[in-house]
Amino acid sequence: MFLAVQYNVTYTIDDSSEQFDFYDYGPKDIATISFYMLVAIKVHAVIQECILDKINRQLQLSEPEQSKFNESGQLALFYLFSVIWGAGILNAEEFTMNLTSLWKDYPFSRMLFQEKLFYICQIAYWLHALPELYFQKIQKEDIPRQLRYICLYITHISGAYILNLQHLGLILVVPHYLVELLFHASRLFYFCDEDMQKGFVIWALLFVIVRLLTLTVSVLTFGFGLARAENPDFSIADGNFNILPVRIGCLGAVCLTQAWMMRKFVHFQLKKWRECVEDQIPNKKPTITKNKRTKKEPEKVFYNATSNFLDLTPGAKKSI
Repeated sequence: MFLAVQYNVTYTIDDSSEQFDFYDYGPKDIATISFYMLVAIKVHAVIQECILDKINRQLQLSEPEQSKFNESGQLALFYLFSVIWGAGILNAEEFTMNLTSLWKDYPFSRMLFQEKLFYICQIAYWLHALPELYFQKIQKEDIPRQLRYICLYITHISGAYILNLQHLGLILVVPHYLVELLFHASRLFYFCDEDMQKGFVIWALLFVIVRLLTLTVSVLTFGFGLARAENPDFSIADGNFNILPVRIGCLGAVCLTQAWMMRKFVHFQLKKWRECVEDQIPNKKPTITKNKRTKKEPEKVFYNATSNFLDLTPGAKKSI
């Protein structure tokens, strides 16, 4: 395979005859990522032409709705593939069984084949998403939103790969992708049938849980685990980046990203909540009589605050 010849080191474990091939990263990865970018662009075009365009013709969606439907269709398939692949790696290497594996024996300068290939494909996919903004003729008002989350993915995944935090990156990215998969799948079902809206409520609950999980694991790793196992010898050659400025920068980046995501989430939920309240207020015009003016008391509107806060159903499809 194109990846197999790069930074390949063979080790013998526990003085047994069984040998394992481990991989490092280096400048040649740029060529590998470029290759998989071209693969991703081709796969993207095949999915668009063979699946999404046919469904679009049957649903007869408007242009804004088609743009969101295509975005969710592509991302849902990618998230599904990545969740299955990432969960398989976590299960095989048993990272989730012991949290100390996130910082014990750092730096993790050697990766197994599946782990390295996963990161290479992740970086290649999000880099391919940049030219796809032009190829797919995304609407101008929607480009800044997509650019923001594409750049965040590239920065965080590349950072975990380069700083030898691959274990932590896998632990954080798999549940995040699972939540994003639920959202985009729910949006696809909503475009097909407006009555299928319960997935958004489940997504809203899991979204908050995963944000708290991400912050907890990050604080444990950078604030406690790596801090206690600190090796002051900063060495790019050995892949050791466990120094205070790097830890503070990584933890700050994670916390700021989670805070920004929660801010956007709360703003979105409050907007939907206000729309739900406005829809429940009856629009009745007061009757005017020539002889007598009557004052009407405003009607009281009763609603369930919790259900309306999580309800994403009001409004047009394009607002989702």
